[in-house]
Amino acid sequence: MSEPSKTNAQYNSTVGSIKETIGGAVGAEGLHRSGKEQHASGEAEHKAATAKQYGEGAVDSVAGKAKNIGGAITGDKSTQAEGAAREEKGDAQRKFA
Repeated sequence: MSEPSKTNAQYNSTVGSIKETIGGAVGAEGLHRSGKEQHASGEAEHKAATAKQYGEGAVDSVAGKAKNIGGAITGDKSTQAEGAAREEKGDAQRKFA
């Protein structure tokens, strides 16, 4: 299986909903069922992509914090700044997950 993608998830959720609605409206049970399955698959992929993004953000936050502290302890302003930037990146990833 490929990496979960919010874009792909949204596509499958939307297209699945459309198929489900049309299939129900015209009495095409196969289209209705396949649309329902595609929609559910899209929703599951969205949850997986969100969890993955949150996890990656947590890793970046922790690693950035450690690098920031390490730089502060050693007096290395460059390392401290790199750590702070990575920590902020991780916080943003988690916020928008």
